[in-house]
Amino acid sequence: MSDQKRPEIGDDPSLLLVDDDEPFLRRLARAMEKRGFAPETAGSVTAGKAIATARPPAYAVVDLRLEDGNGLDVVETIRAKRPDSRIVVLTGYGAIATAVAAVKIGATDYLSKPADADDITNALLASGSERPPPPENPMSADRVRWEHIQRVYELCDRNVSETARRLNMHRRTLQRILAKRSPR
Repeated sequence: MSDQKRPEIGDDPSLLLVDDDEPFLRRLARAMEKRGFAPETAGSVTAGKAIATARPPAYAVVDLRLEDGNGLDVVETIRAKRPDSRIVVLTGYGAIATAVAAVKIGATDYLSKPADADDITNALLASGSERPPPPENPMSADRVRWEHIQRVYELCDRNVSETARRLNMHRRTLQRILAKRSPR
């Protein structure tokens, strides 16, 4: 995407990134800094709310599910301190009900993980009712399925039998899927 088409960040480039996935958080902070933002990171709801209270950001990217609670609590704090803030909620769980809740609480947009820095920047800078353009290289259906299986597997503490039960899948089928490399 060329820089000419991208809207301006504005006078205040402050950006709060809240996610409990430390490697992802570091990568995203570096990528957003290259795009002109001034990122500050938090790895929990508690830390995110503390930063939002002390230094309400112009922009925020908040993970929905954090180890110590729900990212929507951070969204509410930001909204209360800075109503004009542009907030994108990220989640590995792309459910319609959650998207509706996030937008009702004050999120500007809602993206499913894994979202790249360009998708996030476009969502943060989209004006009014304008929707950001679709991603240039969206994940394939096979990759989305694989990501979902991996997420459930991790949530089940890498227990194959429990994961298979929750996914309504035969255990051996799941083992074969887990043994393969991720699709592109």
